[in-house]
Amino acid sequence: MTLAAAFGLGLAATIFALQGDPGFNAVKLGPWLLWPRLGSADIDPYARAWLALDGAAPLGAGEGLSFVAREDQNGAKLDSRCDYIIAGATPSARVWTLTAYDVNGRLRPNPAGRYGLISTRLLRSGDGAFVIEAAREARPGNWLPLGQKSRFVLIFRAYDANASATTSGFEGLAMPSITRGACS
Repeated sequence: MTLAAAFGLGLAATIFALQGDPGFNAVKLGPWLLWPRLGSADIDPYARAWLALDGAAPLGAGEGLSFVAREDQNGAKLDSRCDYIIAGATPSARVWTLTAYDVNGRLRPNPAGRYGLISTRLLRSGDGAFVIEAAREARPGNWLPLGQKSRFVLIFRAYDANASATTSGFEGLAMPSITRGACS
């Protein structure tokens, strides 16, 4: 009986530990979270188990960085009933992408059939700055469709970035802001 209880508690604790974020050592930059060791050889055992359970294939340590945002600049959960402005500096990288996913990590269906944006195809001002509008309804310029489900996450992937999982310092790394606009 004691052995069965211990096994049950251990299994329940493991399942609980694998819910949510992938392991330890997250770096927070504004609303963005980064787990720099996910694609490296020194990944922690909880993150390794999370990857096995999720089936995700992270970027390798030298390939780039993957950031997740579940909230805006003020800490409010991202909700597609609201519009968002994503703008500002980005990490120095050969190319980056910004994609909207549902909270289960699936692409969000939307009428435009467009699931993300790539840095090389953005409209920019004369000084190279960009503004992305994330909303349900179409917008002129750089529009990221959000679809109808309310909760979502943003994934920002910087490929061949100057900062990588093999570097140790992420303080001062520039990430775009996520500012909530009007909500319906």
